[in-house]
Amino acid sequence: MSEFLDILTHGRRLQGAIKELSIGELESVQEKLSNIIDKRKEKALEEEKKAQEKREKLAAIKRQMEEAGLDVDDLKALTEDSGKKTGKKRPIKYKLVDSNGAEHPWTGIGRMPRVYKEALDGGQSLDNFSIN
Repeated sequence: MSEFLDILTHGRRLQGAIKELSIGELESVQEKLSNIIDKRKEKALEEEKKAQEKREKLAAIKRQMEEAGLDVDDLKALTEDSGKKTGKKRPIKYKLVDSNGAEHPWTGIGRMPRVYKEALDGGQSLDNFSIN
């Protein structure tokens, strides 16, 4: 806790800190504190009102769901079904086995892999690697 709060919340320390203030200054401080307290109370009431409205809306939705014969699991299933749709994998059209024995599959779509390019530059045909 900060030193200011220690003084403010401790009676004797507060008296010692404000002993040099005049009555007018003390009344001014009291008025400022009252304003702060009033604003805090208003804010707390607003938040409670919003929370109450939210609870009422949730209760109304719950009643509507019960009337429709639905429950929360139905909503969860709805969100799970609408997941990201993935397309089919493209079939591999070509397969090349390099000198190290590693296989290099390629669908034939997109940029040609370097091993295929090197093989074609070496005089081979792309048909040699076709998987029909």
